[in-house]
Amino acid sequence: MNLPLIFFTIWCVILSTITRAADKPNILYILADDLGFSDLGCFGGEIETPVLNSLAKGGVRLTQFYNTGRCCPSRAALLTGQYPHRVGLGHMTTNDLGLPGFRGVVSSEAQTIGQVLATAGYRSFISGKWHLGTPDPTENGFEEFYGTLVSAKRFFDANHLIRLPKGRQARQYSEGEFYATDAVTDHALDFLQLARETPEKPWFLYLAYHAPHFPLHAPKEDITKYADRYHGGWDQLREERLARMKEMGIVSTDTRLTPRSTWQNYGETKTGTNPAWDSLPEDRRLDLAKRMAIFAAMVDRMDAQLGRVIDNLKAAQEFENTLIVFTSDNGACFEWDPFGFDIKSSNENILHTGDQIDEMGGPGTFHSVGSGWANAGNTPWRMYKHFVHEGGIASPGIIHWPAGLTVDPGTIVHNPAHIIDLLPAAAAAGGAKYSGKLPLPGVDLIDRLNNGGPERTLFFEHQGHRAIRMGTWKLVAFDDKPWELYDFSVDRTELNDLSKTHPEKVLNMETAWEKWGAENYVTPLPYDLEVPYLKPDNPAE
Repeated sequence: MNLPLIFFTIWCVILSTITRAADKPNILYILADDLGFSDLGCFGGEIETPVLNSLAKGGVRLTQFYNTGRCCPSRAALLTGQYPHRVGLGHMTTNDLGLPGFRGVVSSEAQTIGQVLATAGYRSFISGKWHLGTPDPTENGFEEFYGTLVSAKRFFDANHLIRLPKGRQARQYSEGEFYATDAVTDHALDFLQLARETPEKPWFLYLAYHAPHFPLHAPKEDITKYADRYHGGWDQLREERLARMKEMGIVSTDTRLTPRSTWQNYGETKTGTNPAWDSLPEDRRLDLAKRMAIFAAMVDRMDAQLGRVIDNLKAAQEFENTLIVFTSDNGACFEWDPFGFDIKSSNENILHTGDQIDEMGGPGTFHSVGSGWANAGNTPWRMYKHFVHEGGIASPGIIHWPAGLTVDPGTIVHNPAHIIDLLPAAAAAGGAKYSGKLPLPGVDLIDRLNNGGPERTLFFEHQGHRAIRMGTWKLVAFDDKPWELYDFSVDRTELNDLSKTHPEKVLNMETAWEKWGAENYVTPLPYDLEVPYLKPDNPAE
């Protein structure tokens, strides 16, 4: 018996396993919540986001990266690689509307990224927001979880976030120390440390921040940083952001700013158009400027916390071969009017004056930013979260992977991509096998970035709002309103409706949308999408 030879053979096998694992990238997907298209510095915003700016400089920015228009559907699409209706989440988790596409819980037919990557030996973790309707992410392909199963409600309350599987202990924080964005990052770093106990296995981390979703909560020192920044108002901010976007190449130099968007409250009993900033009384402007300062502080804090993760990857020498993707679940949140809302009065706004303004953003408060600032957040597009015009479905996209991307660092890509592409990208990068019952409608995004690809057709529906993107053309409609047609080669801001001059194209694209809708449980649409989004004791999803 040749023991040395046997030991040598075993060692070679072990070494080979480690080498193969090392060749596979680790994968980090980061999802912001309610972030607007232009809120990041690298997409034209004034908010300080040096970490994301650096990732953009070393990677790729996608200017036509699409979501589904709302929180739960986008998360379902990201984690399953399916259009959300096909897996039961065409609407929100709290609402079973009695149709296959609108059950309020992700279908058991779906495979998650965690389940797919397990076929290639990956360990998978989630820190942040789940919101897929099922009670335990660790029963859906993920080893460890910390965060909230539903929506963000309180950023200063540690009891709002949980640790799974049962029996695991979350970190303990002293009084006044807890802030959700920081805690989500703390646990993400814990999961990375856990993953490194098995160096032969690559890891996938889904870092799903709650920020900057309402309630507007941020540490006081971060709010102070932006205290004087937004007194010029949203009209000025939109102009400033558009100018920077043109200079950066995010949009073409002939891009026109859309008119101020319309809004409607959750019961659609009130509608209107965002007012001119200068038309507002001084006390209202002070209230609104503070809301936007808190929002900016939340984004700033998220970026800084992400910096801790990036520093950790660099220290572990994992940064170069980690596939990093950053995006948001929908466009900026308008809920529910130009002045936002305060949960104590359900959907009504409370005007804050004097000493009340100083208290905004702290524990015990609950505010949203409102449609005026959301319109600025989505510069230069129309509309916001809930809708499928560009302001609702276009998110900033950043991809960083030096070991896997062949395009030049800093490249800006204007070709359409979709959040359904992230599962195929992860599977291809990790050498994983997708064996789900449902065919994947997306593509390997990394391959498409490196090698190009043909024009795509993408589909959208949320709350009756509908759209199809076919090449450079987009057909879109509000609820039960007529179709609008736009030529994105010259008009991505959706200002020049061509539906009357191109009826044949409208018919062709409408037919394609109807076929997709029938195949993906989108149609028939629920008769009644009116749901009680807001209650004083049950903040909006």
